Amino acid sequence: MANSKKGQKAMLLGIGLDSDGHRRLTAGPNFLLAGGSAETHEAMTGKVIKIMEKLAAKGKTLETVSREEFDDIAHDVGLKRIQPDAN
Repeated sequence: MANSKKGQKAMLLGIGLDSDGHRRLTAGPNFLLAGGSAETHEAMTGKVIKIMEKLAAKGKTLETVSREEFDDIAHDVGLKRIQPDAN
């Protein structure tokens, strides 16, 4: 995620795939969360807030954090990378 070009912006996008019939959209300066049931959308929002807090505590932004450090932070807040099937 670390960018060498000035002016580039990074953004987190979260998409909830379950639904309870309501449309949900939550946006911030560097994230957009769409869809999901009330429970899923709340969980996504909480995790994004925690990620942003951890980045800020380290003096980093999405544009300046390395992929490895972002993965560590994401794992700390409960996100897991899903590996694609080999099939």
